[in-house]
Amino acid sequence: MLNIPAIRWGKPYESLETDEVLHFDTGEPIAKVSQANGGIVQRDMRNVQKARDILREFSCDQLIEKIKAAADLYLNATLPLGDGTQSPDEFAHQQSASTGLPEHMCKGNMSKNHFVLTNMEKMLDALTRGLPLDIFSRGWGKEDRGVVVSYQAQCAALSVVLPSNSPGVHTLWLPVIPLQIGLVLKPGPQEPWTPYRMYAAFCEAGIPPEVVSIYPGGAEVGAAVLGSAQRAMIFGGTPTVEQYKGNPRVQAHGPGFSKIILGDDCVDRWEEYIDLIADSIYLNSGRGCINCSGVWASRHTEAIADALAARLGPIEVKPPEDPEAGLAAFTVPGMASAVWGMIEEDFKEEGVTHSTEKYGPRLEEKERCAYLRPTVVHCKSPEAAIAKKEFMYPFSTVVECPQDEFLKKIGPTLVGTVISEDEKLIRAASDAVHIDRLNIGPIPTIKLDWLQPHEGNIIDFLFRGRAYQVTEEKLAAV
Repeated sequence: MLNIPAIRWGKPYESLETDEVLHFDTGEPIAKVSQANGGIVQRDMRNVQKARDILREFSCDQLIEKIKAAADLYLNATLPLGDGTQSPDEFAHQQSASTGLPEHMCKGNMSKNHFVLTNMEKMLDALTRGLPLDIFSRGWGKEDRGVVVSYQAQCAALSVVLPSNSPGVHTLWLPVIPLQIGLVLKPGPQEPWTPYRMYAAFCEAGIPPEVVSIYPGGAEVGAAVLGSAQRAMIFGGTPTVEQYKGNPRVQAHGPGFSKIILGDDCVDRWEEYIDLIADSIYLNSGRGCINCSGVWASRHTEAIADALAARLGPIEVKPPEDPEAGLAAFTVPGMASAVWGMIEEDFKEEGVTHSTEKYGPRLEEKERCAYLRPTVVHCKSPEAAIAKKEFMYPFSTVVECPQDEFLKKIGPTLVGTVISEDEKLIRAASDAVHIDRLNIGPIPTIKLDWLQPHEGNIIDFLFRGRAYQVTEEKLAAV
């Protein structure tokens, strides 16, 4: 069994208090992880400026090259981990064993992270709208049109409180090191694997270890990481997002409530889009904020729900090592049954129909974990309580609603796919401030253009644009 220390600005820290990471199905211990505490975090954050000072000894371009080297190490190398090592296959197995995600999905997330790291200069070019990176390094510089611009870093390190249930979120913090900003990571209890493997790859590629801290621990540690941060990200449910709403220091990522809208001009051809809709609901076990949780149309909704149920309803639970496994386990005791209890209560509302009911029970409980099989629910009205909900597995409502009420009723939407050629609907969707990422045409909600960040822009969060004037002589020197 691996013993994994906390990392305090590059220095391993072994605590007397440890937490065991267990296999979700067998209960077998996989690793013991040293636990930090709030006092340690607060003391260490007094030295946060050193991380940025160290990184500014390298140019952004030099850091990008190191990140590219780290990409291949992360994907292919056997790397140090605690008092042992970890191969890529061991990483996928261990991540699957603690999170319940099938192993092939863990490997798929590795490939996503590798892609982002390998294409970092393109990512940053998109995120910065093509500005030279030395503007962010120096704090000011000249645009191609000859105008002086300034971007002032708002933190020396980004603090991130990570979840246990979705390894895919790590792509959001990967651009930070090349921007010469340090990292403070608080891993989810069941998913320490990605932060530690990424850290090991960074170090092997020549990025100084002193620019990263990793603090495993409970809620107290998460609160200390957030409370002492100049800028922080956190992932959680709706209450978490509401708690930090309006706080400029914290970027809170919560449920996506992503949706597919079928316009009146296309809905009569709904069969053409069923595979796209099913993939948007089901792939990656429905765990992503970009998975579709609602399909909206003005007619044919019962037929659409029945067709989706026929595709998704028969899907069975398979072992995580099975390459055909498509469902992730609920590893927290009682969570799956609690979720299913809430859903069953919503079935009692008039106008709500469980479309996947005829394909067998949705809740499958095992000794140490449970699964929820894909669930499709038809709603005769957008007012149904369940039409406003999202769950952490392949779940979707199909909602009947007049087209002219779509945008009034859908609510907050991270990814909205509008399948229509109706310019009035497209223009209204383009103007809708409650849709974050908009897809026009038959594009799955889960298909991301990596050059267009789907939830906020890390540059806008980490840097502040401001007026900045210099003499002609100084400008000429630059």
